[in-house]
Amino acid sequence: MPDPVEREDEKPPSHRLKRYWKIAVLANIKDDVHPKPEGVPPDAFADFDHIETIDSIRAALETDGHQAVFIQADRDLPYALKEVRPDICFNIAEGLGGDAREAQVPALLEMLNIPYTGSRVMTNGISLDKTLTKRIWRDRSLPVAPFQEFNSGEEPLRPELRYPLFVKPAREGTGMGVDLKAIVNNEKELRERVLYVINGYQQPALVETFLAGREFTIGILGRPDSKLYSRHPEWYDKDGFHRFAILELDSTRSVTPNVYSQAAKAKDVGEEGAPGYICPADIDPDLEKKLKHFAWRAHMVLNALDVSRTDIRLDNDGNPRLLEINTLPGLTPGYSDLCLQAAAEGINYEDLILEILYLGAGRWGMVEPRELSAVEPPKKKTGPLRVKEG
Repeated sequence: MPDPVEREDEKPPSHRLKRYWKIAVLANIKDDVHPKPEGVPPDAFADFDHIETIDSIRAALETDGHQAVFIQADRDLPYALKEVRPDICFNIAEGLGGDAREAQVPALLEMLNIPYTGSRVMTNGISLDKTLTKRIWRDRSLPVAPFQEFNSGEEPLRPELRYPLFVKPAREGTGMGVDLKAIVNNEKELRERVLYVINGYQQPALVETFLAGREFTIGILGRPDSKLYSRHPEWYDKDGFHRFAILELDSTRSVTPNVYSQAAKAKDVGEEGAPGYICPADIDPDLEKKLKHFAWRAHMVLNALDVSRTDIRLDNDGNPRLLEINTLPGLTPGYSDLCLQAAAEGINYEDLILEILYLGAGRWGMVEPRELSAVEPPKKKTGPLRVKEG
C-alpha cells in the first residue's frame, strides 16, 4: 500500500479516518480517441467517459477534504500509479480491449496492493460477458429469456428460440452493436445480423428471445456490513443493501423505438429522440418487490461489491427477465441511470460518490467501523419466560 500523504494541518473529515486521502480516479476517456483507429465499429469506445464526468467525480470526492487526481487507464497506468502513489483508486475504467477488459485495472491494482472501489477482478471479468452471466443466473434459478451464443454464425438455431429474436455483441456495454436491425424476424435476417456482430465486433453474437414488454433498471448499493462504514447507515435495509428507486426506460419515443440502442443512450435526458426516464417507475408493489429482489440476487450471485445496476425487461406475459448487470455503472450527473435513481430519492451526487468511496475504503481497512450499537436500534427487553401450567 502507498505511503501516507500527511496533512497534519487539516482536520480529518471524520473521527473514523486518521487523515485525508490522495484518491486517483481511474477511467478511459473517449475524448482522447479521436480519430478512431481503423477497423473498429462505428460505436467503439461509446462506454468510455467524457472528461466532464471525471471532473464531477473529482469535485465530489474533494467535498469531503480529500485530494483527487485523474489518471488515464491506459498502458502507462502502472508507471503513473508508481508516481502518484494514491491511497485508494476510484475505479470506473472500462479497459482497453479483450474479452474481460473491465477486469484489467482491478487485476493491476490487486497485483500492486492498491485499494480500489467497486467489484473485484472475477466479477468484472464475468459481468461484461453477457452469455456467461446469463448461464450463471440461469443455473441459480434466476429468470432469463432463452438465449444462444453464436461463434461462427453457422450454428443451428436452438428449437426453444422463436422469432422475433434479438442479436447483440456478447461482450459490450452502453448499447454498442444495438440498433433497429438487432431485432430479426427470420433466418436470413438472423444470419446477416450474427455475421455483422461477429465480424464487426470481433466477438461472439448473443441471440435471445426478443422481449416486448416494459424495461427497467435497478441500482444496488452496499453489502452485508455496509452500515459499519457508510456515511449514511440509515439508507440501508437490515441486510446491508440499498435498493434504489426503480427506473423505467420508455423507448417507445426514442430514435430507435422499443430498442434501447447506443444512439438512444447518447441523447441527453429530455432531448428529442431520447428515451423517457421515469423514476420511480409507476408499477404495482408486487412487481416492484420482485424486480428489486431479482436485482439483488443478480448482484449477489456474481459476487458484485458495493454498487451495481441490473437491467430487466418483461416478456409478453409480463414476467421479468434479467438482461444484464453493470458492475461499473455510469456516474455522469443528471444523465447516468444510477444518478437519476439517486436523485429521485433525494440523494445528491456528492453523497452518492462519497458513499461508493467509503464502502470501498472500508473493505481495505481504511475506515474505522462504527460500533454496532450506533447503527442498530436497541433490542426490546423481554420479560421472564412464562410457563403455562395445567
